[in-house]
Amino acid sequence: MSVTENALRLEVGMLYTDHHDWLQQWLKRKLGDAAQAADLAQDTFLRLLTREELIAAREPRAFLTTVAQRLVFNHHRRQTLERAYLDALACLPPAQSPSPEQRALLLETLFEIDAMLDGLPLVVRRAFLLSQLDGMTQAEIATELDISLATVKRYLVKAAAQCYFSMSLP
Repeated sequence: MSVTENALRLEVGMLYTDHHDWLQQWLKRKLGDAAQAADLAQDTFLRLLTREELIAAREPRAFLTTVAQRLVFNHHRRQTLERAYLDALACLPPAQSPSPEQRALLLETLFEIDAMLDGLPLVVRRAFLLSQLDGMTQAEIATELDISLATVKRYLVKAAAQCYFSMSLP
């Protein structure tokens, strides 16, 4: 273990000792669910352990709040995606409904796609999904989104690059 890794572990350990209970209570007030708050508090500190540089926060609670808020946002986004997926499944005839194992795999794939496209502007994501999921041509996407063909091409390249970059991360 490098000196930086050791120092980071010590720093996160101190933050945990000094602020974990406060963060968990803050999350509980925000979410209204003690179990979710406990999970997200733990996820906050786990996220910090994966950093490559020291934290050195002048305002530890403000820093922890920022990290936790991002996790809360991601949690809500995943819940929304899961609800939409389950609503779509409910519309399927029973004979076409996937097995529980297939459902879990499909949902995890949706979460991975969502994570890959995270950070892209909505219109770029929409163009990419129209292309990849709906099989629309670039000309059809341009018409659907009321943008130029050159813009569609640029958006698709940008989205593909984002997916490639996301897949190449450890």
